[in-house]
Amino acid sequence: MNRITRMAAAFALAAAAFTPADVLAQAAPPKAVVTAASPDGSLVLTVTTDASDRPVWSLSRKGKLLIGASKLGFTLTDGLNLVRGFRITGSETASADSTWEQPWGERRFVRDHHNEVLVRFEQNADYAGRRMNVRFRLFDDGVGLRYELPEQPGLKTMKIADEWTEFNVAGAGTAWWIPGGEWNRYEQVYQKTPINAVSTAHTPITMRLDDGTHMAFHEAALVDYAGMWLKRADGGVFRSTLSPSSRGARVVRDLPFNTPWRTIRIADTAAGLVENDLELNLNEPNKLGDVSWFKPMKYIGIWWGMIRGDWSWAEGPNHGATTARTKQYIDFAAKNGFGGVLVEGWDKGWNGDWFGHGQDFSFTEAVPDFDLKAVTGYAAKKKVQLIGHNETGGNIANYEAQLEDAMKLYQSLGIHAVKTGYVADAGGIIAPGDAPGETRMEYHDGQRSVQHHLRVVETAAKYQVAINAHEPVKDTGLRRTYPNWIDREGARGMEYNAWGEFANGPDHEPTLVYTRMLSGPMDYTPGVLSLEGANKVPLASTLAKQLGLYLALYSPIQMAADFIENLAAHPRELEFIRQVPADWSESHLIAGEVGDYAIFARKDRSSEDWYVGGVNDATARDVSLAMDFLDAGKTYTATIWKDGEGATFETDARHKIAYATLTVKKGDKLPLWLAPGGGAAIRLRPAK
Repeated sequence: MNRITRMAAAFALAAAAFTPADVLAQAAPPKAVVTAASPDGSLVLTVTTDASDRPVWSLSRKGKLLIGASKLGFTLTDGLNLVRGFRITGSETASADSTWEQPWGERRFVRDHHNEVLVRFEQNADYAGRRMNVRFRLFDDGVGLRYELPEQPGLKTMKIADEWTEFNVAGAGTAWWIPGGEWNRYEQVYQKTPINAVSTAHTPITMRLDDGTHMAFHEAALVDYAGMWLKRADGGVFRSTLSPSSRGARVVRDLPFNTPWRTIRIADTAAGLVENDLELNLNEPNKLGDVSWFKPMKYIGIWWGMIRGDWSWAEGPNHGATTARTKQYIDFAAKNGFGGVLVEGWDKGWNGDWFGHGQDFSFTEAVPDFDLKAVTGYAAKKKVQLIGHNETGGNIANYEAQLEDAMKLYQSLGIHAVKTGYVADAGGIIAPGDAPGETRMEYHDGQRSVQHHLRVVETAAKYQVAINAHEPVKDTGLRRTYPNWIDREGARGMEYNAWGEFANGPDHEPTLVYTRMLSGPMDYTPGVLSLEGANKVPLASTLAKQLGLYLALYSPIQMAADFIENLAAHPRELEFIRQVPADWSESHLIAGEVGDYAIFARKDRSSEDWYVGGVNDATARDVSLAMDFLDAGKTYTATIWKDGEGATFETDARHKIAYATLTVKKGDKLPLWLAPGGGAAIRLRPAK
């Protein structure tokens, strides 16, 4: 081989080993990388851009990758997307450690301890140099991120086709979830599947990785934006997708603005997932000031009879909301210490087909056989509140037109709590259009509906009215900012038990604890002591489980849902319902696993009493409850309501209940047997 041949061969070999990509990699400057860690260092965030100049982030926990490289950005309906062509131009860090007080809640004081980093991105000249900032906030038990779109030339209004926030779950495991965008909103039975079998899910969606790590994905501070669903793209890669809009763009916002936070709770145990205030801490502080006019309470109501079909919402011979019946319920409430009486079907508009229409509803005019002024006056004399009810049939156009007048009327009558309703299919919210008299159909969790719910809460606050929203947009911690937003439904509630045998299976409530309840309080409406729905269909519950629900599913406004005759027929169970508080100074999950069972210990905010209890799935189990939460040096008298021997949800043995009284102290172990579909409730009072 001559010299020229040898040189040609050497160049050919070099060319084969040295690709154009290598040339570009050598020529291109290194990518900027921003890192940050949680206060204890267990969570480490990395933010950079990938080979296509797309913003990406990842998260490790205790030295192990938890969220792999995940893209960020937006697709727009009217311009180049905010996806590619980015570089990091800078970052800013901050940290905080403070404690704030809830006016009511699962616990009185909440610690907010986090580190944060704001990463500044800018697109290149091909994309007009547009800017997009992303703020990450790291807690020891979770992370939140949100987009912050600054004021800038050339981008005055963002018309968002969809949001491109990825969560690349780095590991196999199990997921508990409900499908997003289905006709029945959030009122689905939770599925338990492998993570890589999820399709499109509402949040919160809960996962347990094979290594035992627990995670729950959700959002915080959902204001003037569409609700986020999570869509699995491939394997363990999930991507945000926003609730649709009739207007094409799913979100329309003028700059500057911030999106809601995208959140992940992270823990080693189920208890760590539950005892987590991530979403609350990512919301703004109380904007309403003093809300002492609302008092957490338990209530009864003219409701279960309509749900079962014994009474009607509409006028006629079986009308439920009559003046006489309401006074009867007020008397029972006053006698048994209930703070309020809910009355559904009191107003005009229930006649005919109101489902998903609602144009005939009046929120100020009562039907002929219900004297609103007389009933509220009678309730006031008995020191009981009437709880108002505003069913809209999903017609927010009709509701908004009457909203101010309605709330002003309720304040004048001493009504300080209203249950709202939006019974309609997923795409059935009727919203005002652009022209006079025009209406549009919108999703129940789209941007327009989100705007509506906040308008209701803000208007109600002006007149010292608290809102308990049914068929709502999901809770995202806004109760911190607007404490009169006391409760929501937002899941498959007790009413389904009236419509079919075991319609809510025995594992439904133990699953809610670790999924829906992570978003906030739920008006599940427990206390059906008869254990019977329509046509005597049985509930997948023992009698003791109905009591355990008061501790498992938190709400500051808890219902005893059964007919008052059935409540009176169970005096020992009614005694517990009368006693159990609706407001707590501390709450701890002391035993439980996702979807299986959940036992809480909660401390009364108004006394030194503790309450322990919860719910079980279809598997009988023996648990040992550690009394480590009790004060040292004190003895407590434990009054116990528990499943009787042989109890099971599957037969008439569901009615078996046992009672016990014993003395316990800190450090003791309290053995407890939970029946299939069972539960328990315990009151612990310091011995005098």
